[in-house]
Amino acid sequence: MDPRVIFSIVLFLSLSFLPAGKTDLAADRAALLSLRSAVGGRSLLWNTSQTSPCSWTGVTCEAGQVVELRLPGMGLAGQVPVGSIGKLTRLRTLSLRFNALSGPLPADFASITGLRNLYLQHNSFSGPIPDFIFSFRDLVRLNLAFNSFSGEIPVSFNNLPRLATLFVENNKLNGSIPELNFNSSVQFNVSNNLLNGSIPSSLSAGRPASAFSGNFLCGAPLSSCGGDGGVTPTDESQNGKKKKKLSGGAIAGIIIGSVLGLLLIILLLLFLCRRKKNEKTREAEIETVAKREVETQTVKPIGEGGGDNSTAAAAAAAIPVSALATTNKSKSKSLIFFGEPDSKFDLEDLLKASAEVLGKGTFGTAYKAVMEMGIAVAVKRLKDATMGEKEFKEKIEFIGAMNNENLVPLRAYYFSRDEKLLVYDYMPMGSLSALLHGNKGGGRTPLNWETRSAIALGASRGITYLHSQGSTVSHGSIKSSNILLSQKYEARVSDFGLAQFGGPATAPNRVAGYRAPEVTDQRKVSQKADVYSFGVLLLELLTGKAPTHALMNEDGVDLPRWVQSVVREEWTAEVFDQELLRYHEDIEEEMVKLLQLAIDCAAQYPDKRPSIAEVTAQIEDICRSSLQRQHSGGVDSGPVAESSVANSVN
Repeated sequence: MDPRVIFSIVLFLSLSFLPAGKTDLAADRAALLSLRSAVGGRSLLWNTSQTSPCSWTGVTCEAGQVVELRLPGMGLAGQVPVGSIGKLTRLRTLSLRFNALSGPLPADFASITGLRNLYLQHNSFSGPIPDFIFSFRDLVRLNLAFNSFSGEIPVSFNNLPRLATLFVENNKLNGSIPELNFNSSVQFNVSNNLLNGSIPSSLSAGRPASAFSGNFLCGAPLSSCGGDGGVTPTDESQNGKKKKKLSGGAIAGIIIGSVLGLLLIILLLLFLCRRKKNEKTREAEIETVAKREVETQTVKPIGEGGGDNSTAAAAAAAIPVSALATTNKSKSKSLIFFGEPDSKFDLEDLLKASAEVLGKGTFGTAYKAVMEMGIAVAVKRLKDATMGEKEFKEKIEFIGAMNNENLVPLRAYYFSRDEKLLVYDYMPMGSLSALLHGNKGGGRTPLNWETRSAIALGASRGITYLHSQGSTVSHGSIKSSNILLSQKYEARVSDFGLAQFGGPATAPNRVAGYRAPEVTDQRKVSQKADVYSFGVLLLELLTGKAPTHALMNEDGVDLPRWVQSVVREEWTAEVFDQELLRYHEDIEEEMVKLLQLAIDCAAQYPDKRPSIAEVTAQIEDICRSSLQRQHSGGVDSGPVAESSVANSVN
């Protein structure tokens, strides 16, 4: 045989057996970057300088190709373009849950023939259920719930022999449900659509009514169908009986009662509107003074003018004259200190101090007051505290008696009929909320695991001390803005005990996201409700997400439910803040333990939650384990974080 022919055959066979992974991985990388540029933007913090995408968040590879793409709750928005995900032909699992994606699914999804799990719930995808889904012969789980899919449910679902989950609830599907050959083990939900007709008997067996509710369906497990297959009427006319008519006297009574009720409602609305108008007038006067102060770039003393501001990093502004007029006139009144004051100052010194707005919280506005002798304190002006002086004194002295290194101490208070001031130590590093969410720019200092775990431990110890003061003693407003930090980033719990001074009607709305499900009056919060709030706080520390995050709340999904959904259905690491995953690769065990503890704290039922003392003990164990790993060379942490953990567990 010609040597050239032999050489060609050998070359061909050699090239045939060369691995193609590198080329395929490059194509997968290009597809992922195409997806990122279209819908990801800043939310997909992938290190694009890396040649391989296998270390990117949410990407899993096998044999040199992307086989899993999990991006739940990443803030993705817009339409998935053709030539992105459809190019990942070796995908087995795709999760785009809890985003803001819209439009139809791209037609090139049909290329992902080996897809097994497809999670698209809680987006805004639209159009009919695409036919290419029925070519996924290995598909096991399909979740299209909470989207805007329309059209009929295809009978072609029978072509998916391995299908074990089909969730299409809360869409716009219409028509009747086809005969689907699903046994009772298949998870199935078509509730809250526009479906009509009778439920096939093959689907009704062993399934709850909630799987079909919110439609125009009939038949088991819902109500029985009429002769035409429609929903059975519920009035008495179906039995040939006429509805009973109301008498003339009853009708007249209803009319008179309705008119009187309407008049009462109108009077109540007029009263509330007038009260609201007076409040707005006063606020407008305060804002006018505040604007004048900012325009002239001057900071007046705390008792001589200024404004209010709800922004935590507000510019310097003074407390308004109108708000403190009664304080200035009441010469007989003075600051009441708890014990011997560390610094010698009185009410007059405080009123002369320059004031900077720190933030507007649940129970009032907080200011940083710097007195002429250089002393800095935090002053909180209580609102809605309408109780008498005797009752106020009893409650505030109980708070002032609290003495623990993990609490922000209450140093003094002032009481008059129209003004109530609380004086605390000033915490220079601000709140945990500002540290987690305040600076997202390029100059942000990463908040590492050691600092976060030390903050969690310090906060839990402070709350444990509060709960040890009596079975009815609780904090009432645990949230990240009430965890303040010392110069060494040590946690100090603030605003403890102030819930009893607030009004029940408005306070719960201001702690949305942290409030336990059973709490209806923020003045009456149990210790187990405190534990729930602390569990949400731990989740906030671990995920980096605020509990009131708009993307989660638009569908009514709070932070605990979002975390549980990710942990239950997919890989736990997806819930963690990317800062933690980026800088720590070998403390996942401790992170998962703290995550599970947070989930236990945020249980829906109070009796399922641990006590705060049990929580503190578990966090101590987690911190001790982390410290031991760090000393053995497993974790590289900063000096502040290392000393914080060491001081916490020693």
